[in-house]
Amino acid sequence: MTFKQLEALYWIGELGSFALAANKLHTSQSAISKRVHELETAFDTALFDRSQRSARLTDKGEEMFVLARQLLAQRDAAVEQFGRIDVIERRVRIGVTELTAMTWLPRWVELIQVHYPKVTLEPDVDSSVNLREKVLADELDLIIVPDAFSDTRIPAKAVGSVESAWMCKPGVVPAGKPIRLHELAGHQMLLQGSRSGTGLLYDSWMKDLGVQPARPIVIHNLVALIGLTISGLGVSYLPKDAVAQMLDDGLLVQLDVLPALPPVAYVAMYKGEHRSSLLASIIMLAQECCDFTRMFQAS
Repeated sequence: MTFKQLEALYWIGELGSFALAANKLHTSQSAISKRVHELETAFDTALFDRSQRSARLTDKGEEMFVLARQLLAQRDAAVEQFGRIDVIERRVRIGVTELTAMTWLPRWVELIQVHYPKVTLEPDVDSSVNLREKVLADELDLIIVPDAFSDTRIPAKAVGSVESAWMCKPGVVPAGKPIRLHELAGHQMLLQGSRSGTGLLYDSWMKDLGVQPARPIVIHNLVALIGLTISGLGVSYLPKDAVAQMLDDGLLVQLDVLPALPPVAYVAMYKGEHRSSLLASIIMLAQECCDFTRMFQAS
């Protein structure tokens, strides 16, 4: 049994076809079929149901698939621990929220590619709660989210923070003088939902202050939240540095609200048993380039 045979089995099972596995492994479909045939001959058992048009694993094939995943992960860990940086070849699935994707994600990806040229990155942009669920389900290796969760299964490392402020279209709320948060809550508020880490933190913060928005509208998408605020639908908390250009252009106005919104800390989270020197290095690169102050940052 060789790693090439196990890779063939694993990627066929993962991608659902011999052709896609061959493409993934940069080889021919006949070579993939040969490796599988060698495995089946070695164990004298069928690993794929050939009566089906799709590449469907048999029960024994499913067992071998799980074993292959474990052995390949151990191989990758060994290469990572003892090999040179420039030969580490593995897939890293990273998850980020919209704000990271809209600011410093491109710089982070480029840094990773410079330091680990053979690492294949698979970024996923989603809400904080969804990303947390994906990392727990082993669908992601590492996520960058607001520090809204306390879970010993997924340790957290600080990477940066975001300062937000209440904003609206000019004229929706009188600007230029301080306004109490309780008064602001009488206006229509545009809030991030319970799937958002920032939404969870600020919702808890307002509840602790005894503030109950009178007419909240929950918006799960940051781009939509910014757009609806600019349109004059209501007031919202937005990352003030990231939307500074919109403030300068007069599309938005920042309100002087008391008390001010607390900053939101962002952390890198990964499943505890999956900690590796590669993930630790990638987190350090995130700490190095984390910058929520500018949109769509180039290298």
